Amino acid sequence: MTMNPHHLAPCGLYCGVCAIWYADRDDNRKLKERLVDVYQGKLPDSDRLSANDIRCRGCLSDTRFLYCAQCDIRDCTQARGYQGCHQCAEFPCTLIDTFPMEVGKRVILRAVPHWRNVGAEQWVRDEEARYLCPQCGHKVFRGVRRCNRCKTELDLDG
Repeated sequence: MTMNPHHLAPCGLYCGVCAIWYADRDDNRKLKERLVDVYQGKLPDSDRLSANDIRCRGCLSDTRFLYCAQCDIRDCTQARGYQGCHQCAEFPCTLIDTFPMEVGKRVILRAVPHWRNVGAEQWVRDEEARYLCPQCGHKVFRGVRRCNRCKTELDLDG
């Protein structure tokens, strides 16, 4: 497996399993519209969010989702010279404690210690494997509650 360096979000939310990234990659208008409903009004500066704003090539790319473009966690790790929170002795900090999306916060608290323990390559492999439907093997994204292929209920984020 080739690891995309733009997907190594410092916070531990691996971009390769992000719905925003999937929707942009596939130019999936229906998914983009569903994601507007998920994020609009729930993130800072998202009141006017539209399907056209659902675009991202990864946290460390030049094309980032509205929220990711203004990420204090990424700014903090870069200011400290870290690749990510997994290198920081202060994890979890107030930036994690106040993360605005509950699913994301839960994933961060799970993923960062794992990244710290196994390194980036294994962490990426494990995140990719985690987000496969255990029933049919279909690749799903973080936060999904049901496989869109076989309709199995899922809880993969914890």
